[in-house]
Amino acid sequence: MRYPLVHVALALLLPVTAALAQQSPPAPGQLNPTLPLGLGSLSAPPSPLTQPALSSSVFFLFDLEHRFAQSVATGGGKAFATWFADDAVTLNNGRPAVLGRGNIAAQTTWDPKTYQLTWTPQGAQMLPSNDAGFTWGHYEGRATDHQGQPVVVTGRYITLWKKTPDGSWKVALDASANEPPDAGSCCTLPKP
Repeated sequence: MRYPLVHVALALLLPVTAALAQQSPPAPGQLNPTLPLGLGSLSAPPSPLTQPALSSSVFFLFDLEHRFAQSVATGGGKAFATWFADDAVTLNNGRPAVLGRGNIAAQTTWDPKTYQLTWTPQGAQMLPSNDAGFTWGHYEGRATDHQGQPVVVTGRYITLWKKTPDGSWKVALDASANEPPDAGSCCTLPKP
């Protein structure tokens, strides 16, 4: 839960955030393209008031993620597909690559009332060309099975964003993988 002062600051910054999202990110010479880990949830976009070390290019990418996540929270799979470029690709564990926004849309038909997809970025980086960047983090999908039991799927994701010829930013690549193993179970040898 955020403090009331932060809510007020965010309410004042949301119009600025929307205006920034309509602009191109800053020139390459002005970039510090790393983001400290542990930003937390995207219930609101990060703010320069709460994250003063956040570079403007990373702020821009996190704002894209915030708007993407909010759209999917209310619109489900149909909204998810609208964020993709015409030539986008999705890669998921155990599944073949899906090429093109039309094919992605055909596979993302979930209703947000029966399946909730949320994600929390942990980092972002703008490429030096300033026309593409990527975000990565943790995702969670929640639903119920046919017996009414909760089903939760978690994992890691990376999203590559690109600026399209019309100036809008779209997802060029979305890839996800299973959650990494527990720290204690990775790379240990079986006991004889």
